[in-house]
Amino acid sequence: MNQEFFQALHDLEKEKGIKAEILLEVIEGALVSAYRKNFGSLQNVRVDINTETGKVRVLARKSVVEEVKDSRIELSLAEARKINSRYNLEDIVEIEVTPRDFGRIAAQTAKQVVVQRLREAERGLIFEEFSNREGDIVTGVVQRQEQRNIMIDLGKTEATLSPSEQIAEEYRIGERIKVFIVEVKKTTKGPQILVSRTHPGLLKRLFELEVPEIFQGIVELKSVAREAGNRSKIAVHSRDENVDPVGACVGPKGMRVQAIVSELKGEKIDIIKWSSDPAQFVANALSPARVLLVEILEEEKVARVIVPDYQLSLAIGKEGQNARLAAKLSGWKIDIKSESQAGYPFDDTDDKIEEEEEETDYEEQIDYDEETDYEEETDYDEETDYLED
Repeated sequence: MNQEFFQALHDLEKEKGIKAEILLEVIEGALVSAYRKNFGSLQNVRVDINTETGKVRVLARKSVVEEVKDSRIELSLAEARKINSRYNLEDIVEIEVTPRDFGRIAAQTAKQVVVQRLREAERGLIFEEFSNREGDIVTGVVQRQEQRNIMIDLGKTEATLSPSEQIAEEYRIGERIKVFIVEVKKTTKGPQILVSRTHPGLLKRLFELEVPEIFQGIVELKSVAREAGNRSKIAVHSRDENVDPVGACVGPKGMRVQAIVSELKGEKIDIIKWSSDPAQFVANALSPARVLLVEILEEEKVARVIVPDYQLSLAIGKEGQNARLAAKLSGWKIDIKSESQAGYPFDDTDDKIEEEEEETDYEEQIDYDEETDYEEETDYDEETDYLED
């Protein structure tokens, strides 16, 4: 080993944070294994590397005994005193047993150890970087498909987008997409990064990126309910009475929400005004349906809702989606009846719920189907996908 090798170790210490002395210890251990594999089965051997001269020596450690029974690990007192007259019984003597061509093996082994340790160090740095970003968004490039998994190139490493985390979209090789980091695992092959396109957190982070008022903390994103790739609802609240939370999320001419809809390949997004009053919040969450009355049953965590007869299908939504998302968003089980079913007629002056201007101006994103098979009393009990931390 020459001085350039040892200088390279010190350079690695500065650049990668791998201590040179630790590398040398690992190299010495690897050389012991290489010696045993190629030159014999001596167990009590160690390797000494002189960093000044570059010389590598293999030393066999033997016990000084009166009578030798195993020459591989024992040395007679007479032989020991030929080396040094001060040796006594039970002392340990180190005898050099370096093979003639061991230098070549040492160089190859050292290179392999350094490369392996560099790889491990890189994996460690990648794991640390991405484990700190769990729950965040990253932009990657679609790299390839492995069975049903989509592999995403993140630059330093790649991430796995499993089938359960995919939305109904085509993943084209070379396409840039945003994904949500769900989990980072340590494996023998390096860090495994699991990402998602269906996680409610993706929608939350996209709004934080697109809406400055959310990023600045002026507008709060209180909860998210998502049926990925199809439709979502978000509830927003403004800490500044002069800032309309819904308008801030929609953006001028719907540009902000349109950017998110485009990223999610056309997923419809309802932006709802949050209210501290559970009844008002449930009514808002059922938008675009008009709600006549909401009765809150605190102990049962149930919201009984009455809507006009002609609004029942709209309140329930196609295949129950609107009511289901409203239940997720609000955190309340929702029991919906028409005014006829409830046996309580209303007219336009009897409204119990104040109509708030919480609906988004972004009309292109709304596609409600008035046709539905749900005409009877309907219960919805869903936990929210995301609630404010």
